[in-house]
Amino acid sequence: MRNLDLDALQIFRTVAEQGSITRAAATLNRVQSNVTTRVKQLEERLGTQLFVRNRRKLALSPEGELLLAYADELLRLSSEAQAAVKSGTPRGAFRIGTLESTAAARLPSILARYHREYPDVRIELVTGTSGALVARVHAFEIEAAFVAEPFTAAGLDSLHVFDEELVVIVPRGAAKVGRPRDVAGRTVIAFAAGCSYRRRLEEWLGGGGIVPGQVMEFGSYHAIIACVAAGTGIAIVPRSVLKVVDSHGGVDIGRLPPRSARARTMLVWRSGHRSIALEALKAHFH
Repeated sequence: MRNLDLDALQIFRTVAEQGSITRAAATLNRVQSNVTTRVKQLEERLGTQLFVRNRRKLALSPEGELLLAYADELLRLSSEAQAAVKSGTPRGAFRIGTLESTAAARLPSILARYHREYPDVRIELVTGTSGALVARVHAFEIEAAFVAEPFTAAGLDSLHVFDEELVVIVPRGAAKVGRPRDVAGRTVIAFAAGCSYRRRLEEWLGGGGIVPGQVMEFGSYHAIIACVAAGTGIAIVPRSVLKVVDSHGGVDIGRLPPRSARARTMLVWRSGHRSIALEALKAHFH
């Protein structure tokens, strides 16, 4: 089978975005019959239906959704390659994922320096848990991500970029936490499943045969720390976050065993993937 040409992928993506052959033809400044023919040729070459008609609008089939992710990536790389050859520097959109803690405590100075060096790159940050970010890297939704160990590394290349010290925080004046049994019956406040730091806490507690009395899930460290300060429960957080999130002196800090406390942050990307923007980011950590 011949390779897919970028012109066909551009037409396919435009039809997907517009939901109509007519509107896509107008956007591309092509005659409608040409757009229809190119889409049919693409479907024949792939041996699958890429669109289904939903009332008056064309919707992507499951196979079309899959192809769109690849089309976006291939067209982005094509645009980047042309720009790079002309200028020798990265430019365009660079979509990366990050843990909220990394975005708050580690990335501001790095991204500021990156922006000064490559002002033509538009960085788009997506936050999430390590598990969610790894899934988005595999799905071509983001190019790379800052995630914390442990995570599923299959199909990924990685670079060690930071070390975090995880600590236990409790309400000011509450009983300290030094051993798993100190958590028995207490409420744990954490991110949703898929958070690497939460997994470390669960492994530490599990090693002592302890199950929390209750787990409350929140989506930000500001909310987690505020709830601990209010006396709701305990939490595990990177020490670096406490330096940038004002806890109003409402929490006490306890140490975890070294094996549980040290957490490596990794920059990950799909195995074999390369781009000028990504290589420039990786260079900041060498």
